[in-house]
Amino acid sequence: MGDVVSSHLDESRREMITAQTRELMKEFSDVYEQQYAVALFNSVRFEIEGGGGTQSQLLHRKDPLAGRTIFSGSLFQYLEENRKWRNRFVSVPNSYTINLYDSKAAHDRGLHPKVTINCAGYKALTSMEEYMDLINTSLPGIKGKAGSNPFIKCATQFPLILWHPYARHHHFCVMTEKEQAKWHAVLQDCVRHSNNGLPEDSTVKTPAFTDTVRLHRQAKGQYGTWDMMCGEPPQILANLVMETLQPELRNTIGPRLKGKMQQRQRNWMLISDAVYRQVLAQTTGQYDALVEACEAQRVQLDARLRTDMDQIITSKEHVSSKMRALVLPKAEQLLRTSIQPYINSILEALMEPTSRGFSEVRDVFFKELVEISKNSINGGSKEKLGDQMERLSMLAFHPVKMQSCYEKVEQLNLEGLQQRFNVSSPSVFVSRVQILMREQMDNAVYTFEQILHQAMEDKGDNDMVKTMQRCQDRVLKKYDYDSSTVRKKFLERLCCRSSFHTCCSISRHPAHLSCLASKN
Repeated sequence: MGDVVSSHLDESRREMITAQTRELMKEFSDVYEQQYAVALFNSVRFEIEGGGGTQSQLLHRKDPLAGRTIFSGSLFQYLEENRKWRNRFVSVPNSYTINLYDSKAAHDRGLHPKVTINCAGYKALTSMEEYMDLINTSLPGIKGKAGSNPFIKCATQFPLILWHPYARHHHFCVMTEKEQAKWHAVLQDCVRHSNNGLPEDSTVKTPAFTDTVRLHRQAKGQYGTWDMMCGEPPQILANLVMETLQPELRNTIGPRLKGKMQQRQRNWMLISDAVYRQVLAQTTGQYDALVEACEAQRVQLDARLRTDMDQIITSKEHVSSKMRALVLPKAEQLLRTSIQPYINSILEALMEPTSRGFSEVRDVFFKELVEISKNSINGGSKEKLGDQMERLSMLAFHPVKMQSCYEKVEQLNLEGLQQRFNVSSPSVFVSRVQILMREQMDNAVYTFEQILHQAMEDKGDNDMVKTMQRCQDRVLKKYDYDSSTVRKKFLERLCCRSSFHTCCSISRHPAHLSCLASKN
């Protein structure tokens, strides 16, 4: 198999890949340096002027997964090297990577895993038919007939597949449908968490990066959402390179692949993965160097911004007012005709499944508390209560228990609105809502833990059930308030983005509209 990769990715082609990656990173770096300064200015101004907005009532846990393991168990894994299936012990640590071991004993002895999978950008599938549909639409002119046999023969009737448009695919299977549903929930949780890799508490690097990616894609005429904004910055940059590079390689390498259809599909997967790994190695090194260079100048730039803040704000407002005077009449007309008539449809399409999801979070949380209360009524000891509270603390991160909440949001349907607002798929919105739901669940759990602990210190073990009931009612009221606030903020942000993307796609001049978008 290595000969297939080396024969199609010779030295000249690898140099071409390196050159294209370097060129994109140079373009990206020039914009990032500017956006880094803008993001630092916004951060300093926010610090000086203070931020408004509503305050959450629920408490927040600093590091909810410290020292925890999300999930573990056994799966059958397909080995590409010898095309056989092997039993593997799987451990999912708090990083949400998937670690595969020869056995549980190997894991318990602290040995390095055989394979570690970062799930950013992947899709978790449960059928070979769905997998082959993706293969047939993503590979270079090699399409099988309907119902054609896949190049991998699954060992059982219950497959689990991690598919990526560029990187290596991973194939697993289990013995029962129940196991398949359980592990599918686990894999989806790993994908969901890995795709949400940009920390919001990084008030300079994160906005600088996301705005640079947006501006880079808009410069190429791409104004809508992007499904591959997944993972850490180097992974996103690798996806940005592959978005252009892979079709070029597909057109040149595809016709030269030999063998039967299944063999050509397999070979292309190996080639695509090799290219992706080469690109990712390059984007990782160059992005780290870029951030290091910007961070080295941060102290000096911060001091200058604080010294000249008033003058900068005055100049910014002066320029913004001139831009608004030039653009505002046309933009307002555009918003009235192309966006406002569809706002109600957008809100309805987003609000219903989002509200159902947050309601399900509340119900799951409530049921867990009822179960703890029942055990206390039936003579549960303080030690048993401690065990139950320990399990409760991981509720938000239990893939199977949270699955019913996530499924409510997966019913989100933007049919009829996707094309108008240049939305590639609703997966971007679904994933973000699910992350917010998980955060709210953990906030509710943590708040309950703290209130109950304080109440028991004040009143002791007397009438524990009534104490728990009072704590439960307090937390549910706080959850109702916070979840409503979170939903409103989420929907407001989406509506603003929809308006902004539509204006940009018509004007083709996003810089003139940036002030207007924030104003409106």
